[in-house]
Amino acid sequence: DRITEVAIRRTFVADEVIFLEGEWPPKGMWIIHDGQVKVFVTNPDGDEYVLHIFGSGYSFNDIAAFDFGPNPASSAALSAATIWLIPSDTLDMVLRAYPEMAIAVIKGVSVRFREMIQQLETLALYSVTTRLARFLVEQSENPTLQGPGINRITIAAHLNVAPETISRALRKLEDAGILVANRTRVNIVRDDLLRLAADLN
Repeated sequence: DRITEVAIRRTFVADEVIFLEGEWPPKGMWIIHDGQVKVFVTNPDGDEYVLHIFGSGYSFNDIAAFDFGPNPASSAALSAATIWLIPSDTLDMVLRAYPEMAIAVIKGVSVRFREMIQQLETLALYSVTTRLARFLVEQSENPTLQGPGINRITIAAHLNVAPETISRALRKLEDAGILVANRTRVNIVRDDLLRLAADLN
């Protein structure tokens, strides 16, 4: 595997911070071997907004690694994770030596930019219940969004609401016969109604 030839292997436990917003110089570009990572920003009151949840194969902090500016966001492991670090001072050389890696990075950044636009649209145009339904549909289709690290607190931070607001939205969906929820698990019982609540039909 070419990544192992040029990168540094790092391991993290759940909830361990990988890097912080505003840190400079950036350590480099990170590529997840296994596990889950959240990328987030924090407001002056300490509230988190989760921008991205990444899993195996994803890269992150690409922007800071490329322009050598401060980290635009913070990141932390949501589960035990193994992550490869390509240091900033060698990244340019690595991408020139391995053009296929450069293309993959460009595609990854493009996908995340498109996802960010869709995320902003969802935040601006849809109710909390609809946003939660959309997340649950995506979660059912994307293994990266599954697992013990994806709890109500993480979902609330990703949807930019308080955890108790997520609990109220879950109750609405439960009352509609769409799902059954307890403190640790959500079971979807009507996929068709969930997609309707998500405004995806």
